[in-house]
Amino acid sequence: MRKRTLTATTALAVLFSSAALAAAPAFADTTRPLPVRQTGDIVVDGAHQQVFISDPLNGKIVVTDWSGNVVKQLTTNLSGVSGLELSPDSGTLYAAVQDLDAIAVIDTATDTETTRYTVGDKPLSVALAGGKLWFGYGGAAEGDIGNVDLTSEQHEVTLGQDGDWYAAPLLDAAPGSDVLVAGAIGQSPVELASYDVSSGSATKLASTREAGSNLGDLQVTPDGKDVVVASGAPYYQQVFRTSDLNEDGKYVTDAYPNSVAIAPDGTVAAGIDGSYEPDVYVFRPGSGEAVRTYDFPNTGHTSGSDLLADSGLAWTPDGSRLFAVSYNSDGVYSLRVLTAPTKAVTTITVNAPATATRTKALTVKGTAASKVALPAGTRLSVTRTDLESPKGKSLASVTTKADGTFSFTDAPPAGGKVKYTVAFAGDADHAAGSGSDSVDVSRAKPTLTVNNDGKVYSYGKDVRFTAHLGKTYKNRTVEIWADPFGSDKPNKLVKSGKVNSDGNLSVILDLKRDTKVTAKFAGDSRYKSASASSTVGAKVSLSTSVGNHYKSKYTWGHTYYFFHKTKNPLVTTKMSYYPGRKHKLEFEVYYQGRWYPSDPAYFKLGPDGVSRVQITGNHAEDVGWRFRIRSSYINASSGDSVNSTTHGPWKYLTFTR
Repeated sequence: MRKRTLTATTALAVLFSSAALAAAPAFADTTRPLPVRQTGDIVVDGAHQQVFISDPLNGKIVVTDWSGNVVKQLTTNLSGVSGLELSPDSGTLYAAVQDLDAIAVIDTATDTETTRYTVGDKPLSVALAGGKLWFGYGGAAEGDIGNVDLTSEQHEVTLGQDGDWYAAPLLDAAPGSDVLVAGAIGQSPVELASYDVSSGSATKLASTREAGSNLGDLQVTPDGKDVVVASGAPYYQQVFRTSDLNEDGKYVTDAYPNSVAIAPDGTVAAGIDGSYEPDVYVFRPGSGEAVRTYDFPNTGHTSGSDLLADSGLAWTPDGSRLFAVSYNSDGVYSLRVLTAPTKAVTTITVNAPATATRTKALTVKGTAASKVALPAGTRLSVTRTDLESPKGKSLASVTTKADGTFSFTDAPPAGGKVKYTVAFAGDADHAAGSGSDSVDVSRAKPTLTVNNDGKVYSYGKDVRFTAHLGKTYKNRTVEIWADPFGSDKPNKLVKSGKVNSDGNLSVILDLKRDTKVTAKFAGDSRYKSASASSTVGAKVSLSTSVGNHYKSKYTWGHTYYFFHKTKNPLVTTKMSYYPGRKHKLEFEVYYQGRWYPSDPAYFKLGPDGVSRVQITGNHAEDVGWRFRIRSSYINASSGDSVNSTTHGPWKYLTFTR
């Protein structure tokens, strides 16, 4: 079973690493994937800053650094490897290899195996106590406890220390202790026993069957006084005295406890197998209320969050990090590095008014709260972020009252969205925390216009558009956007720049479609953003010609085309093309001083924008009459709405014999 110890040999290394951490910037929780199919145990090597995780199914031990990055995988003859234990100087790792009935001995400086002890059947766990290496072993109905004498040259193996166990028990002991604790995995109720091993043999001190059901983990406190047990039920981590196994308290978590890890200073990390509750609870020594909790995210494909693995927690010797092994619904395992786990979370709420007037005083209130109460007079920093100070401007700090509340006043010099952030830097007992709220501060409305609204121009006309911006504070930049009608032409920025001394910015556009021209002003710290639009029309390019006549002559006030009665006039219309576009053709006859229309017709343009229409009929009946004809584009009626209505010129014709 693992130990999380600070020994005399590693004290200097921990001292220097702690000093370095104190001088470095704060670090955040991280998560790294693990190349495992299952996990059996986890231990932390403080001397070399590495973590060992056993994988029984793959038969290997994964080695990571303190950031959770995999640096090595030990895979040689480790089938069924489960329980792990570090020597007091962190120089040696002992690993119980179930399928090979052995305990592997690994040099942690090189992460290589140096020797192997052949022990009893299926060793499950290992623990150091009374100067010997103890192990729980045995299959169904054959559970027992044995030891390896590490002080002798032969490293003798002794079996049969307590054969009353149904299967191999889980073992643990406090650093340097002569008391060994064992627990039965998979039993209900759980059997728990303690032993005096000072003589080199295991002498039972006490036993109990009050340790719940479905044991997931157990750990002896660093002083050896208690053992903390994580069983599926009851829904808290039980505490028993090692001397007599009478109950000695509890750490309240939630349903299905499955892990426990105790730091050298006695801080308890208690974990559960829960999909919808916090997964890890951190308790200070002797405290019944968690100072901090961790709720894993959901990285799988079910509604519940990732789960904590059994026996999946371990501390660094200095307590600055807590390692947690988790897995998701897809069977993907991860190592979570939880930083500053002994510090209580600090929550800061900030309440600013919804609206305020620029340069007028407003009051911001809030509360700084934590499970470990912050003392009155706790100093909080205040930062104002606005259009004048987009990176934030520090204001005078504020202190909390006895109930954690605080307030301050400010007269915001800039309008728009103003955010107030209140932050606590953290201390030895509390993690840093911050909160913010925003207020909408008033700004003046600027004047912005664009000329030419409602005008209609000929096809291809170059038109000057001028945006005029009135008084503002600092920003004098205007954007001009042109949005031609039709879904195939996007709205486009055609000019951006500062207005001149008259407040004007102009651009010339070649108009070939109806177009919406919009000027935009982004605003500044004293004036709101604004936009103004002008929609103008653009006619189509349109020409009409007449063919098949035998002469043309100016008469009756117009140029007339003369046709023999045997010829059909050919009317050719050319128009700027748009998909699906048609032109309107009107035909009128002159009688007694006025023109009379016939029913108009629409004709589709070809892809080249050309339409040819013959005027058919019995033209012998038309001899002597005067006619006129014209083509037009009618917005909407001609099949689209991207141009303004455009009429071509009338063409006059008559028939002769």
